[in-house]
Amino acid sequence: MDKLSMTDSTIGFIGLGLIGGSIAKGIKRSRPDIKIMAYMRSRSRLEQAKREGIVDVILDGIDEHLRECDLIFLCTPVEYNAGYLSAIRPFLKQGALITDVGSTKQGIHQEIIRQELTHCFVGGHPMAGSEKTGYENSTDHLLENAYYILTPGGEIDIMRLTEFMELVTSLGAIPLVLTWEEHDYITAAVSHLPHIIASTLVNAIQKMDTPEENMKLIAAGGFKDITRIASSSPVMWQQICMENKEMISKVLDEYIRLIVQAKCWVDNGEASDIYQMFYHSKEYRDSIPYAAKGALEKVYALYCDIYDEAGGIATIATLLAMNNINIKNIGIIHNREFEEGVLRIEFYQEDACLKAEQILKERNYKIQKR
Repeated sequence: MDKLSMTDSTIGFIGLGLIGGSIAKGIKRSRPDIKIMAYMRSRSRLEQAKREGIVDVILDGIDEHLRECDLIFLCTPVEYNAGYLSAIRPFLKQGALITDVGSTKQGIHQEIIRQELTHCFVGGHPMAGSEKTGYENSTDHLLENAYYILTPGGEIDIMRLTEFMELVTSLGAIPLVLTWEEHDYITAAVSHLPHIIASTLVNAIQKMDTPEENMKLIAAGGFKDITRIASSSPVMWQQICMENKEMISKVLDEYIRLIVQAKCWVDNGEASDIYQMFYHSKEYRDSIPYAAKGALEKVYALYCDIYDEAGGIATIATLLAMNNINIKNIGIIHNREFEEGVLRIEFYQEDACLKAEQILKERNYKIQKR
């Protein structure tokens, strides 16, 4: 592939939703000379993108226009991306790269191998997102300071991979290269398993609740914190579980073993083992950035959507200080998949958090609360 620093580079998008749209906007922000063409079912969104100067050519389908592309992004739902490979292949320019943005990798990598495209494919998974969807919610800075996992095909040239990593970096993202097996195992453990745990925990409480729903009535604090993600899209998580079922099953086996072990310790009154379970989990949890200092401690935090530019964090910190608001912790979130807000600001008291929210919104900052 010709280097993407060349002025005649052309990039194609199949799908232009939240992630695809944000990547396209980020590319246009850093490299306005790059030509972008796109296809998706919603013509109105494509026309909107063209009016905004993001898309240069609207495609009516998978056709000859793709022969111009040096890079093609597959940004449709994960279960459809692999299916587009057969349609794209006849129009693939020699030396071009294909990439995707799917949150699971096994299916598409298996199709890449089947179609003998391992020399021109780099799987991609931007670890950023939102509870909102669609091109209309995309931004040119959604990927800033977010991890962008890359899973290159087995025969990809190192220089071509490096060029793609440079493009990812130009979006403000942080590239991280893994095998697809590593990606699916890691995301099964740190992303997919927690959603299953949250959903099953909520379902367990619902099943065990009293006729008066007293459990639901008093559910607060830790319960709400660890089950917040149970409110995510059932359709999306059904698809993810179907696409990554082998790795999810593997991590579920280990988690079930730990649950059974915990039950045995409780049944037998093994005080030392129970203490060690809580002690080690606390130590590891506290080593994670922005970890709460206690499972039931109330956390007062805001999530602010900002550009990564010189003085951006300092401006917010100064603004809050001028209003006598003390900040407990502040920092960039690198893994915010299915989340909103780049900057996390934590406060000591609830009233400080509420006051900060009001002040920042008055200055037109986009604020999210957990």
